[in-house]
Amino acid sequence: MSSSDTTMYLGIDLGGTNVQIGVVTEAGKVLSRAKRKTGADEGRDAVLGRIVDGVKEACDEAKVDLADISSVGMGAPGPVDPGAGIVLEAVNLRWKDEPIAKLLGDELGKQVALDNDVNVAVYGEWKAGAGQGATHLMGAWIGTGVGGGFVLDGKIFYGHHLTAGEIGHMILMPHNPPGVRSVEHNCSRTAMCNRVRQLIEAGRESVVPELVDGKLSKIKSRTIAEAYAMQDELVVEVVNDAAWRLGTILAGVTTLLSLEKIVLGGGLTEAIGEPWVKRVETAVHLNAFPDVCKTVEVVASELEDNAGVIGAALIAQERCD
Repeated sequence: MSSSDTTMYLGIDLGGTNVQIGVVTEAGKVLSRAKRKTGADEGRDAVLGRIVDGVKEACDEAKVDLADISSVGMGAPGPVDPGAGIVLEAVNLRWKDEPIAKLLGDELGKQVALDNDVNVAVYGEWKAGAGQGATHLMGAWIGTGVGGGFVLDGKIFYGHHLTAGEIGHMILMPHNPPGVRSVEHNCSRTAMCNRVRQLIEAGRESVVPELVDGKLSKIKSRTIAEAYAMQDELVVEVVNDAAWRLGTILAGVTTLLSLEKIVLGGGLTEAIGEPWVKRVETAVHLNAFPDVCKTVEVVASELEDNAGVIGAALIAQERCD
């Protein structure tokens, strides 16, 4: 395959634990994937080195030369300055004011477009997935934490401080003690796993200990999903409560911004699937105001684990070509 056949881009989805890398066509088709551990403890340069190594693997798998790649897009956790290509603060990577677009661009010899990781996933869904056709869209990604992103008037919305979408840090339960007040503290996969573990340790009956061989520290998204599908009373209670709380917050955002569509993504959404989406949707439709806002669509991600890779590549196509 050569660059004359199709224009190709690299999409990089950088997380605190893993980095996903893909060669993507201009139409949003993923030709190859590579995955590396982030290894943030080893420092910024080691992380960039693993990304470069993954880029080589993805290009080899797609049978393309790096020279055939038009440009590179990258989503990074935390607030970024897309224009300057700087990661302003990535707590789980211990990065602050890092000029990642330039550093990675110099390593690869390519122009790099940088954005927030949830922004690129939402952009991918908007261009090539569940958000297609919407003009006013929000994405909420539920996994280790809770992240969000907006496409408003057909453009990614950043806000004055470039931090729009940080729904996980909105205060949901102001009268709770510190550490259990935010959306992330109550609605993330981490929060649900912790709550299930605490209730079991307090004496509640559940199938979960059998699913993790008694190792409650090993509860993950798939454990929650499996127990939920089995209609385990404790897990159903915890998941439905989290869905109600998340949907209530999303209803408020819908009322505020008059949203057309909400896309739910992330590992927890992918694991539980439609039952989770429907529970969140019910809370959104009940609490949104006025009645016309109750028509907002709440849908699951179509691109799932590819959303960030595809979105990053398509952002590179838009900003670098």
